[in-house]
Amino acid sequence: MPSFDITSEVDLVSLRNAVESANRKIGGRYDFKGSDCRVEQGEKLLTLFADTEFQLEQMKGILLPEMTSKKIDIRCLEYRDIQKVGGNKVKQELVVRVGVEQDLAKTIVKLLKDSKLKVQASIQGDAVRVSGAKRDLLQECIALVRKDVTEYPLQFGNFRD
Repeated sequence: MPSFDITSEVDLVSLRNAVESANRKIGGRYDFKGSDCRVEQGEKLLTLFADTEFQLEQMKGILLPEMTSKKIDIRCLEYRDIQKVGGNKVKQELVVRVGVEQDLAKTIVKLLKDSKLKVQASIQGDAVRVSGAKRDLLQECIALVRKDVTEYPLQFGNFRD
């Protein structure tokens, strides 16, 4: 019985390269000279530090195109609120979402059940496994999920016949 997995992955090496490249560009720009503006990367967290909110927005304007050029889908970022860090300095955290969250997984399973396609969808940790009798049905499922789930980057892999 053919099956495939719906996942959401981010290449962490490419993400680190994008962050380092953005930090180099920020360090070399004239409008950031003498300021303490930087992007720090944790496990699945990016923290932007800046002197003003305007500079924070400018940093995002540098970081996001760098991520896009490294083939990282920026829809995987969840923006937290801007926080004051003493004095006039501000910081903002960007959470890198990896894996299909439970709410989204339930939405995908419900979408496939409501579509009346003869497939079975089950939640497998942070992925959704879809299996059906024919390969054509699975391709219809991929098209349906791509059309309806646009706010979250999804990959369709581990296809087995």
